[in-house]
Amino acid sequence: MSVLAAIAVLIILIVVHELGHFSAARLQGIHVTRFSIGFGPVLAKYKGKETEYTLCAIPLGGFVAFPDDDPESNIAPDDPDLLRNRPIFDRAIVISAGVIANLIFAYFLLVGQTATIGIQELQPGLSIPQVDENSAAMVAGLESGDVILSVDNQSLGDFPDATSLFIEKVKNAPGQPLDLTVEREDKIVDLTVVPEANEEGEGKIGVALLPNVQLNRSQNLLEAFSYSAEAYQNVTMLTLQGFWQLVSNFQENAKQVAGPVKIVEYGASIAQNNLGNLFQFGALISINLAIINTLPLPALDGGQLVFLLIEGLLGKPLPLKLQEGIMQTGLVLLLSLGIFIIIRDTVNLAVVQDLIQQIGL
Repeated sequence: MSVLAAIAVLIILIVVHELGHFSAARLQGIHVTRFSIGFGPVLAKYKGKETEYTLCAIPLGGFVAFPDDDPESNIAPDDPDLLRNRPIFDRAIVISAGVIANLIFAYFLLVGQTATIGIQELQPGLSIPQVDENSAAMVAGLESGDVILSVDNQSLGDFPDATSLFIEKVKNAPGQPLDLTVEREDKIVDLTVVPEANEEGEGKIGVALLPNVQLNRSQNLLEAFSYSAEAYQNVTMLTLQGFWQLVSNFQENAKQVAGPVKIVEYGASIAQNNLGNLFQFGALISINLAIINTLPLPALDGGQLVFLLIEGLLGKPLPLKLQEGIMQTGLVLLLSLGIFIIIRDTVNLAVVQDLIQQIGL
């Protein structure tokens, strides 16, 4: 059930993105021949006055088709309502509308979660979800649910820097006492932990750490919009930082790139713990989807906007064959990367790994 809920979230985000393109076109009177969710074999379709609406078997994306380059279209090539015959600004609105739709939808998802079950916000420090038996942490008196605020009078700050700082302090102090300031049920407790040395000679204390999060629920609609705006800004900034780290140090961070299989796995885990948190999960993925589509890569919205920018600078579009060649090459590369990530993430699923071990591969 949780897997289906996560898949449903992805499909909704795809629908929102494509509805952005579709609505921006139709509101300007631009011809649209097809609105499709998914790829591959058609499961269901409805033929409207001008547009055919289809639901396909592979829900990994969608598209809005225009009659501009359809040789079977009965619309005159010089029709002013063909997308290619519209001014650059009109076309830019249609191309960027999917991204805008995802960004707006992400905000209202956060509003929905804030107004109903509350939204998780990062707080300074690190939360302890588990303390190992007979570990240095247990000897020091640390308990599950404690929040470590500082180590040796140095504040941990916010995640993820808090995790890096704390781990580094523990690693470098085998056999040496570390003074901790801990928050426990609204009380401040001072403890001293002596890390044990592991096989590599680095310190360890035997705890599992999580970001320190607080559940904030709005008392009225105004608070819901206010809390959501702050959460929206935090999620967007963390996402942009993640993309920058990926681009600036791709070789080390490439393994962290997640495809639809891994995203569904994360979503299913979140839904299993708390179905309401799918609001926040959906907002995060919606913002990621928007940012990815703004990248200046062929076959993405950002790549098409680059074509429009070049057309504006040159006063005429690039030759059609050149555009088609670039788009097809980019599409092949993106599909190849997508297939690779899907296979990699599928193989790494716990259920698949268990199956591989059982059959002795």
